[in-house]
Amino acid sequence: MDSHEYAHLTATDLLARLNAGQVTAKELAECAFERIAATDSYLNAFCRLQKQTTFETARNADERYRMNQPLGLLDGLPVAVKDAFDMIGWPTRDGSRLSDSEPKDFDAPTVAACRRHGFVPIGKTTTPEFGWKAVTDSPLTGITRNPWNPDLTPGGSSGGSAAAVAAGVTPLALGADTGGSIRVPASFCGAVGFKPSHGHAPVLPGSHHDKLTERGPIARTVRDAALLLDVITESDPSTPQQGMQAGSQPRPIAGDVRGLRIAYSPYLGLDIDIDPQIETALDQAAEALSRQGARVIRADPDFGADRHTLRQAYHTLFFTETAVMARGWSQAQFEQLDADLQPMMGRYIDTLASDYLDADSRRVDLMQRMTDFHRDYDLVLCPTAPVLPFEAGRETPAGWSEQRWTSWAIFTWLWNLTGQPAITVPCGFSDDGRPVGAQFVGDRHGDERVIRAGQLLQQVRPLSHRVAMAD
Repeated sequence: MDSHEYAHLTATDLLARLNAGQVTAKELAECAFERIAATDSYLNAFCRLQKQTTFETARNADERYRMNQPLGLLDGLPVAVKDAFDMIGWPTRDGSRLSDSEPKDFDAPTVAACRRHGFVPIGKTTTPEFGWKAVTDSPLTGITRNPWNPDLTPGGSSGGSAAAVAAGVTPLALGADTGGSIRVPASFCGAVGFKPSHGHAPVLPGSHHDKLTERGPIARTVRDAALLLDVITESDPSTPQQGMQAGSQPRPIAGDVRGLRIAYSPYLGLDIDIDPQIETALDQAAEALSRQGARVIRADPDFGADRHTLRQAYHTLFFTETAVMARGWSQAQFEQLDADLQPMMGRYIDTLASDYLDADSRRVDLMQRMTDFHRDYDLVLCPTAPVLPFEAGRETPAGWSEQRWTSWAIFTWLWNLTGQPAITVPCGFSDDGRPVGAQFVGDRHGDERVIRAGQLLQQVRPLSHRVAMAD
């Protein structure tokens, strides 16, 4: 298998070939590294490779296949890992010059689950410093770029992971999502990104961000995303979360939406501009779902506040929790941070407990409002982002009226506040070839319904055969 053929195959395809003895895990790892050599000087998606470790893991997988004893659901598959996950033998730099450069001696639960299922880690992928924004650049690793057009951002904060998948380097990647960090880059890169219901993916050690954050997959197809989801959400007795019980076979994926009540809400009832090409692509997706038997109804959730009030609540929770790590730092350390992160950390480092609790009360109120909304609707269909991918190295599009990324990523971070499952699926391209993502949001713990809708949309509007920097 050459690296061009490899880049066009899904994780499901590659597993079938591994099981049939048509390819080896070592060959797949070689193809991944060939793709990195061909693309990463432009993309900067990977911040660390350890080829010896990767090939040793691949050889172990090949030995298991030779003995007809494959391990779990991922055995031999190349996977990219966001550099926010701890992994034995690899440092976790989190995009920061202030992080520890020593290798870790333990796995994060999601990585441990992937290891139990035989994955082959290809490398660590780039992230903005401490995952603080929805684009990917950092003082440590520089600017990461979009495979469809290297002048553009891949989004963030799992931008390196999304770029790796979109460029055909790996069929699967691990991401983490606190405000859209899986879904924004997946959308900007023409991939699938899924944020499970809050608490479904075990985590250790815990962090202040845990009320907002969820770990999830990035892939080219919904079927592949569901495969990785099955692995990383399996129960882990070492963590406070219960997790889900994973089986020895991937879950069946049925793309049937007949009878589902879908609230189509292109603006979510919020006063925000949307690129007309995004709205057109979403209209077409809604029509396709209706033709497949879904009851698609124009309806907006009632969030009980305007977007500025909602955004302030998110800022108070997210940036206060981010700023906590800076307590006790010296001025010299503080000045090593991303220049745009410094004022946000300084502003929220002394947040009053009453202000934080007021913001958290807003979060709980939103959860209840969406629970009530889902009594009438099974799913919400909305854009993943109101803007198309924009110039790399910027936090907001040129000419955008507001300064911070949270002003344009409101269609994703809202669902971090509510803890609901959400998936982005490619639904088209702009006239100049920039990807557009449609987002399905379900009620808490309604992950299966979200996956089913995403699978159906991908069936009726197939785009996964297109691979950036490979066609």
